[in-house]
Amino acid sequence: MAQACIYTQIRRKELKHLQIAVGIIRNGQQEIFITQRAADSHMAGFWEFPGGKIEAGETPEAALKRELLEETGIVVQNANLLNVLEHTFTDRIVTLRFYMVDAWDGEPFGREGQPMRWVKQAELLADDFPPANAEIIELLTT
Repeated sequence: MAQACIYTQIRRKELKHLQIAVGIIRNGQQEIFITQRAADSHMAGFWEFPGGKIEAGETPEAALKRELLEETGIVVQNANLLNVLEHTFTDRIVTLRFYMVDAWDGEPFGREGQPMRWVKQAELLADDFPPANAEIIELLTT
């Protein structure tokens, strides 16, 4: 048993570790804006909350604002950290910083041509999202 634990620790050190800022854009009707992952991306075809990698020297909040402007065309006015989750895939580890975005300028859209939609918060389905989002979907829908 101890050998398996040591192997897991060594294996985790070999994996790429990504820091991600994620925006849960929620309007006054309690709808969440989601986009679909591109066919050539990791976890292709799943729906997601927009966001992306935190670059070296960038704060999570700055990354959130940059990514949401790039992906959805909005300028974030207010975002509050909701949760931080870590998920290990077979090829990478991701630390996801989820922010509730409840004030912005502009109307969100799929700026990179990605499919997008508004979904009632209570109707979010974990199976539509990458596995790393399951815990945040549960938090949002309970």
